[in-house]
Amino acid sequence: MKRVAKASNIVEATLWIDMLTSTGIEASVQRQFLQGVIGDIPPDQAALEIWVAHEEQVMRARELIEGLKRTPQRQWFCQCGERIEGGFEQCWNCGALIPGL
Repeated sequence: MKRVAKASNIVEATLWIDMLTSTGIEASVQRQFLQGVIGDIPPDQAALEIWVAHEEQVMRARELIEGLKRTPQRQWFCQCGERIEGGFEQCWNCGALIPGL
C-alpha cells in the first residue's frame, strides 16, 4: 500500500475514495478515527490519508485526485432569479432543477 494524498476532511476523503474505486483502483481512507483527537496531537498527525493498494495504480490515483481538485465550480441562475454556485443542481430558494437536467 502507498499513500497518494491527504484529505482536509472526511467528505473530501470519501469523494476521492468513491472516485478511485469507481475507476477500479483499490483504495482506502486511513486515520479516519483520529479526527477526534486533533488538539491532543498535532493536526498533521491526524490528517486523513488516501492509500492505494497496488503500486502500479499510484500515479493514476494521484492524477485523478489532482484532476478532481482542479474541477471548476459552476454557477447558474435559477428561473426565480437566485444565483446558485458550486455543485448544486437544485435551487435552494424554489427547488427548481438546473436547466438542462
